[in-house]
Amino acid sequence: MGRAEVRKAQQRGARRAPSGRAKGAKGSGGTGKRTGIRRFFTWKKILGTFFALALLGMGVLVGLYFYVDEPDPNKQALQQSNVYKYADGTIMATKGKVNREILPIDKIPMDVQEAFIAIENKSFRSDGGVDFKGLARGLWNTATGRGKAGGSTITQQYVKNYYLTQEQTPTRKLKELVISLKVDQRMKKPEILAGYLNTSYFGRGAYGIQAAAQAYYGVDAEKLTLEQGAYLATLVQAPSQYDWSTASDDTKKRIKIRYDATLVNMVDMKKLDETKRQGMKFAEPMPPQPPMGMDGQKGYLVQAAEAELNAQGVERKLIDAGGWTFTLNIDPKKQEALETAVQEELESKLDRKDTKERPQDQSVQAGATSVDPKTGHIVAMYGGTGLKDHWSSNALRKDYQPGSTFKPIVLASALENVSKTQDGKPITPNALYDGTSKRPVVGSDIPFAPQNQENRNFGDPMMTVQDATNSSVNSVYAQMIVDVEPPNVKKTALQIGMKDREGWPADKPAMALGTMSANTVEMAAVYATLDNHGKKVTPTIIKKAEHKDREVEPAQPVGTQAISRRTADTVTKVLTGVVNDDGASGNKVRSSAYEAAGKTGTTENNFSGWFAGYTPELVTVVAIFGEEPGTAKQVTLTGTAGLGRLGGSSFPATIWKAYTTAALKGGNAGKFQLSEADMGAVQTPSRSASPTATPSQSSSPPAATNSPTQSPTTSPTPTATKTGPTPSGTTSPTATPTKTNGPKPPDPPILGQDPGNN
Repeated sequence: MGRAEVRKAQQRGARRAPSGRAKGAKGSGGTGKRTGIRRFFTWKKILGTFFALALLGMGVLVGLYFYVDEPDPNKQALQQSNVYKYADGTIMATKGKVNREILPIDKIPMDVQEAFIAIENKSFRSDGGVDFKGLARGLWNTATGRGKAGGSTITQQYVKNYYLTQEQTPTRKLKELVISLKVDQRMKKPEILAGYLNTSYFGRGAYGIQAAAQAYYGVDAEKLTLEQGAYLATLVQAPSQYDWSTASDDTKKRIKIRYDATLVNMVDMKKLDETKRQGMKFAEPMPPQPPMGMDGQKGYLVQAAEAELNAQGVERKLIDAGGWTFTLNIDPKKQEALETAVQEELESKLDRKDTKERPQDQSVQAGATSVDPKTGHIVAMYGGTGLKDHWSSNALRKDYQPGSTFKPIVLASALENVSKTQDGKPITPNALYDGTSKRPVVGSDIPFAPQNQENRNFGDPMMTVQDATNSSVNSVYAQMIVDVEPPNVKKTALQIGMKDREGWPADKPAMALGTMSANTVEMAAVYATLDNHGKKVTPTIIKKAEHKDREVEPAQPVGTQAISRRTADTVTKVLTGVVNDDGASGNKVRSSAYEAAGKTGTTENNFSGWFAGYTPELVTVVAIFGEEPGTAKQVTLTGTAGLGRLGGSSFPATIWKAYTTAALKGGNAGKFQLSEADMGAVQTPSRSASPTATPSQSSSPPAATNSPTQSPTTSPTPTATKTGPTPSGTTSPTATPTKTNGPKPPDPPILGQDPGNN
């Protein structure tokens, strides 16, 4: 045999031989046979299985087509109003039945019809009721983590709205597919489209395009422009989220993207000229209008209850469909007391009609939340002057900073983490810090030199944490958060009631001044947790929510220990000093009628002012916000009621005191049980009797004297008996006034000044 024949024989043998791995691999025995799991997963078997399952699925679908009958339509005949009750069972309000008016398709402009088709189901005019490609694509997206399954046609959505329920189950989805095929065979496309447009939910309690046209643009559906119709088509995907009036800036960007996609698709479908599209402008909807019977605070309380139920997983469309009975935790007497306090202490002092002499009065918005710290129940809430004037509740808004009401959280984190100052001493209420205004923080990678209120120096220069809290000294708390480390402080804040959201400056020392966003409910949660000796309190407004088909268990308002009792009681002890010590920022709420702890807050540019305070029985957070009328733009409160700069010690404090006095009248004004409060070793700072102005403001009048008056206490613990520092000259084991944070470095450029976070 020649060499050519040998090579050919070898090649033929190689083609017949098993793979090298099977030929010589361990465990194969050189037999060349497939072993183990590979015997079961060959391409032929996989493809065969796939086609077998596909045929089986088609067979099942055909069988169901003949087995499943088209059900009677769900005409919502059993739908009812929602009923809202106070905690004592008396009816507060009712919210009407489903808001819907059925229209024939010829009453809906053709270009508006095409807008819905363009964004929801481009193949609607030609498909058979089910888009199997779109369905497969949606299932694939779900399986690969690219989002929820989509692919529902307009016919399927109509079937779901008109015949079936909103439950997300495989059985319901299968019925939807089969019924959609039958409906497409029986009905004409215009009829199906009319059914879809008349049954879809658009938010604001509006079912169907006629109700939506009225709710968003104040016109009948037949008068909708293409721009308006394109927005409604955009809205239908996520009605509550995509409501322009309440959407965040990020959500508004998503709305615009979907709106533009609607018009682009219309161009692709030859239903809109590209030149016309480029000249179109977004049709901004009008603000929501309050439904009948939602006057005063009722509308805001309903908003809060529905938002809480929605947060527990109940869809807005199911809430608005009716049939719910809400029993709220709102105490009607406390609610009345809160409304009266706002009216007498704020609204009566404003002139909202004089836009020339008192322009700032038009910008003032007030919000408040009052909570029972032992139960977590929201017993009173103030959302604004009324839904007609201001749709969104000021008690729930999250677009303003809490200012220095955040400072107690910094102290709580320091105590909980057993943090130390720059010179290695424990941070306690009696620890010493430098109160010099514009003092650069030490130990931070991010430069920060905050200005104290009115640019005043405190402590000459050393002062205790207690005195720094009483006077809300920015420079002290800026250094303290660096010593504790900002991420630790954020962790503590989330543990005791604040919410994490975009824009939280987690790594910046400016966080000490409350530069994140929060609402009155969150801050009430924080202070209620402190009041409840560190057990987590999550305020809840719903006592019970019942429906004929289900009952939703109320949220658990009181949880486990979020921070130690020692930490919570110590912070409470410090905050009693803010109320009781002469010259302290919260002194205005002091009263012989109750024992209280609290903290003021005033944000940069005087955009908002807060007072967060509590007695053993009641936690209340009051805030005022500067908002340009008709917009969400933040403006200064300075000049309100003809006055100057307004902080937390102004209207928020006077509202808080008036309400708390009335709410506790006839009740048991208890005493704080602060058995575990630990103020730390007393140090003797060398300090002046009052803060001094910096040279640039030496002509300013002197600030009120910081008295070392002791706060009352029920604690038997010796170390918890002083709220202020030992007066100068008192002997102390740590009498050397060592500077806590080392020598003062030269002044850098002033960064992050915030002269008003008090």
